[in-house]
Amino acid sequence: MLSLPVVRLSAAAVLAAAFLIGCERKEEEAKAPPPPPPEKLVLTPVAFTALPGWSADRVAEAVPAFQRSCAKVKALAADRSIGPDGVGGKAADWQAPCAELAKLPPGDDAAARAYFETWFTPYAAANNAERRGLFTGYYEVELKGSRSPDPAFPVPLYKRPADLVMVDLGEFADRWKGERIAGRVTAGRLKPFEDRAAIEAGALNGKGLELVWLQDPIATFFLHIQGSGRVSFPDGTETRVGYAAQNGHKYVAIGRELIDRGALKREEVSLQTIRAWLRANPGEAAALMNKNPSYVFFQELKGEGPNGAQNVALTPGRSLAIDSKFLPYGVPVWLDAEDPLDAQARLRRLLIAQDTGGAIRGPVRGDVFWGHGPEAEAKAGVMKSAGEYYVLLPKTVAPAS
Repeated sequence: MLSLPVVRLSAAAVLAAAFLIGCERKEEEAKAPPPPPPEKLVLTPVAFTALPGWSADRVAEAVPAFQRSCAKVKALAADRSIGPDGVGGKAADWQAPCAELAKLPPGDDAAARAYFETWFTPYAAANNAERRGLFTGYYEVELKGSRSPDPAFPVPLYKRPADLVMVDLGEFADRWKGERIAGRVTAGRLKPFEDRAAIEAGALNGKGLELVWLQDPIATFFLHIQGSGRVSFPDGTETRVGYAAQNGHKYVAIGRELIDRGALKREEVSLQTIRAWLRANPGEAAALMNKNPSYVFFQELKGEGPNGAQNVALTPGRSLAIDSKFLPYGVPVWLDAEDPLDAQARLRRLLIAQDTGGAIRGPVRGDVFWGHGPEAEAKAGVMKSAGEYYVLLPKTVAPAS
């Protein structure tokens, strides 16, 4: 056996080596960028004249959406806090503005503009000091389906399972406001619900949860992302379906997976390009869609719709999905962002925060609802607009800066 010499270091040498290693680590830590600060909504009061394009928007088009939200606020106790940490004040702060809203003449932009200027103060919204954020779009998907099993319509759209438990963690601790989990109670403990892959493999078969059967698995996948749709049947009838629950798994954007694979460039990613890739690669489509473990359950909708998280009917082009961890539902929001269809133009309009979504995270983040039909899909599918927004709060509210 070959014998190797044993090298013994003195205590001084060991200490010197440790010192040098420690210095190197400190130098590496000093070079590393500091971690970003925790996300925080910062609101700075501004004048209406500071809102880009305020005088040009048809603000009266946002009034019906705001009236729906006001109806929700009117039902609250006067001392009820509005939004996380009471950022929107109390329900009492909204009573007089909402009452005055009912007096506006329909379609009168000048009167609507004067109303908001009289009753509200605009606040520039920022994530700490960063005012720019991402604004996307969503729409009501149109699908073909059947009310009964049919080989031509093989994809089930499931209702909410009776044993699915959805938990609003904000009810347990203020630091968890806006956070939710879901699962199934097993032996007295909340366990994770099945993910998309397990459900697609048949985990819910035979439970009688089928709401309708759909024709196209790829269109159904995008219905899960959008959260609402219209299903037309062979007999010419139609129904609306909307979000009822979610399985509790985190939403994962499959567009990011396609970027990582080199299948798409970041600037190319849109609903349309992702859908085209899925259709062009049928052998890989199911596995890619299963990369998103989030799964949505649906309900049939009656009357106006679709409904947002505030449980009011959404208004095309005037309803906005926000992160409810930072903003309350029902607040008017002035958006200034890149136009999704015209790089030379700006999208500047009054919207009402009435919905949320699994991918809508952060103090300056929004998702514009565009309605249904080809034009709505075209706008929603490509919208990845950088922009800013301003929150309108009653003049009696003084949010902490």
